[in-house]
Amino acid sequence: MLGDGLATSGGEKWVKMRKLANHAFNGESLKNMTTAMIASTEMMLESWKNHVGKEIEVYEEFEFLTSEVISRTAFGSNFVEGKRIFNLLSKMVELAAANFFKVRIPGISKIYKSRDDTEAEKLEQGIRAVIQGMLRKREEMVANGEAENFGSDFCGLLLSSYHETDESKRISEDDLIDECKTVYLAGQETTNTLLSWVMLLLSIHTDWQEKARSEVQTHLGDRAPDADGISKLKTVSMIINETLRLYPPAIGMARRVVKEVQLGKHTLPKNTYFTIDTLTLHQDPEIWGEDALQFNPERFSEGVAKATKNNASAFVPFGIGQRVCAGSNFAAHEAKIALAMILQLYAFTLSPAYVHSPVQIITIRPEHGVQVILNDL
Repeated sequence: MLGDGLATSGGEKWVKMRKLANHAFNGESLKNMTTAMIASTEMMLESWKNHVGKEIEVYEEFEFLTSEVISRTAFGSNFVEGKRIFNLLSKMVELAAANFFKVRIPGISKIYKSRDDTEAEKLEQGIRAVIQGMLRKREEMVANGEAENFGSDFCGLLLSSYHETDESKRISEDDLIDECKTVYLAGQETTNTLLSWVMLLLSIHTDWQEKARSEVQTHLGDRAPDADGISKLKTVSMIINETLRLYPPAIGMARRVVKEVQLGKHTLPKNTYFTIDTLTLHQDPEIWGEDALQFNPERFSEGVAKATKNNASAFVPFGIGQRVCAGSNFAAHEAKIALAMILQLYAFTLSPAYVHSPVQIITIRPEHGVQVILNDL
């Protein structure tokens, strides 16, 4: 589905792509994305005016928001232009989820293609064609003198590497396509689900919603979020961390043993694959206390290290080590901005229509959405 992109590749290729992603989604580059994140959130909140006093399904709202943000910040486009890519990727995700646990004979698809195999190939071709068209537009702008270079966003960095004269730094067209797919999907899905779960928890725990709103009003007032104000939102950060603890993007992560290692009483041979159970780690009473299953952002009041008793591997919503998610800071930054702007304008409670049914499809998402009742302050 994602080809050999950042999430699935390894070795020197992974190192090369990781450097590009680190540059595109952290530090000064991340700060420069703030304006686009605010503009996208303002557009969403403008439409919310029609839902005051009524029920609104926020999972779909955040799907639009996060799609718009990743399109603007990473690819210099907008949701309208990227909509076809998102639609095709969504259909691909649904196919992958439907076939994940099906037993397949290795290599059988080379001889016999099921209806889903054929559909997946068509979707892949469609995704590739749309991305190629988007990339060609930017190349033409440089060729025609409309732009001096390919740009400093993720798309521009990829194109610069694709046209690199130094072969050791150059990436292939397949690399280009795979990285675009990975960033489009991961950049949208992770923040979408995070914001949805935050809204669910704050609509239930309205005391924490009020604490967060008070903090936002103290440090931002009615102003749009800026770097200084965002850095002071301690309660908002605590809420986001607690949400990620209870509803991490993925319930587990797979790893390969590169050399034989002793893990407690167990010896893991080289090339053994194993899964780290994120959900169990995040809800272990020995680490988090007897209230491990409860929503209690206060546990993060003195930082992650204190909350985990200085055990960094106990809180891994975005992974750990050198393969920690390259977009984790991007997701947290976007979530803080969106949540702060929502709290400036609206209060919300859980709708009776809400049905709690978390399901793992790429990330842990609410199967039936998250319905809340929206009210003006």
